[in-house]
Amino acid sequence: MRMSHIYQPLMLMELLGRSSPAPAEDIARRILGEDSSQIDYYTERVKRMVGRVLTSNGITSHAGGVYSLIGADDLSEIERDALLQLCREKLDAFRLKRGDEVFAHRSRHRTAISGSIRYRVFTRAKGRCECCGAHEHQAALEVDHIIPKNHGGSDDISNFQALCFRCNAGKRDSDSTDFRGVLQSYDHRQEGCLFCELQNSDRGLLRNELAFCIADAYPVTKGHSLVIPCRHVADGMELHQPEWNAVTALLKQRRQDLEMADASISGFNIGLNSGDSAGQTVMHAHWHLIPRRKGDVADPRGGVRGVIAHRMRY
Repeated sequence: MRMSHIYQPLMLMELLGRSSPAPAEDIARRILGEDSSQIDYYTERVKRMVGRVLTSNGITSHAGGVYSLIGADDLSEIERDALLQLCREKLDAFRLKRGDEVFAHRSRHRTAISGSIRYRVFTRAKGRCECCGAHEHQAALEVDHIIPKNHGGSDDISNFQALCFRCNAGKRDSDSTDFRGVLQSYDHRQEGCLFCELQNSDRGLLRNELAFCIADAYPVTKGHSLVIPCRHVADGMELHQPEWNAVTALLKQRRQDLEMADASISGFNIGLNSGDSAGQTVMHAHWHLIPRRKGDVADPRGGVRGVIAHRMRY
């Protein structure tokens, strides 16, 4: 189901229900009223934050999921009106001081994330929160900047991840990573490193913000390619999440390009050599993408288990 199946009827309902043209804000309010994920979000805020604070200070009581204002039955109409006016004045004063930042926690991006980018991020995550694993049918998913915008994070798709609203809100409060250090680390290159020096050479086949792809200089099969993170890091398991995203994107793209160009390809081996004992010879992490064809070896069963020859078959 496309979300247009929801949004379009709601917009028409708003227009049908009024005698004058509707500004976009009014149509948005109509849609918001039908969005249960927003209710879920603010229900969590009430339980974890505002409701807890007011109850602990003896202003409200809480029982069975219901909140009550202590002493409310003893208030006169005049006293109620005066308190409502006081709350409104405090709210207006705070909003006047803070402006658009009041609800900045619900507007996580300086610019809107396009629908096509959101689709790609959610599809890559298989419709699940990449932190807790909740499915999009269980909790509303949001596109999160892994490195926040205010720490220099980019709008490249490799810096996006899918998080449910609970994990996204929790990340804001509890993530202690020094994002400035992470951002700066992407520029790390090592003098004399073969792969660091090849990044801007004419051997490049594909490239994105954090990784690049070249043809292997000593191919095992035709089309044998390497996908390499731009940052100099020896162990591929030490990549930051955006780098994993970037490497994975290039592996998928190179695989697709090879399959389109060569109909004889019927499989792939994808491998990472990590450390001397595993056969790594260039101490800059890289993934091998090796096209396979029927009959290229007598018995391919066992695949990558062949790194320990006598254990390949089982």
